[in-house]
Amino acid sequence: MENKHFPTKEEAEALLAEAESCNPGPWGNHSRTAAHCAEAIAKRAGMDAERAYVLGLLHDIGRKFGKRHLGHVSDGYSYMMSLGYEDAAKICLTHSFNEKIIDKYVGRFDTTEEETQLIRTQLAAAELDDYDRLIQLCDAISGAEGVMDIIDRMTDVKNRYGAYDPEKWNKNL
Repeated sequence: MENKHFPTKEEAEALLAEAESCNPGPWGNHSRTAAHCAEAIAKRAGMDAERAYVLGLLHDIGRKFGKRHLGHVSDGYSYMMSLGYEDAAKICLTHSFNEKIIDKYVGRFDTTEEETQLIRTQLAAAELDDYDRLIQLCDAISGAEGVMDIIDRMTDVKNRYGAYDPEKWNKNL
């Protein structure tokens, strides 16, 4: 049965490969690690493993459009919505906000007023489900080289961006 809310595994892999050609970097392998983790956990948790894999693969797809921080959230959301993939768009939005609070974003706020408002509005309307939580977890344990200890991964992010909200840190744990 075809799902109109997220692409197939093969389509998602093609989207990621195309995105990497636009903006090469370790984020592609990080996304693959997150996808494999999400798939493995989903299988054991009785969730749709293909859906989990695809959502993990596409959570950072907004990086296709350049080296942006918060901007990758709005870019990914808008890109997936333009393709009709609402579930993938939601993950692009929610993966960075385990508490649904935009001010707790780890990284620079490099969005326009319109992009920031889009994130605020859509984040407020989003109801987090098990797939959102799963991708948040997998994002927090996935490095470009493979699966990482969650504390090591969050420390790496903190070192790269200068801070990590303690409440977000604790919620991840």
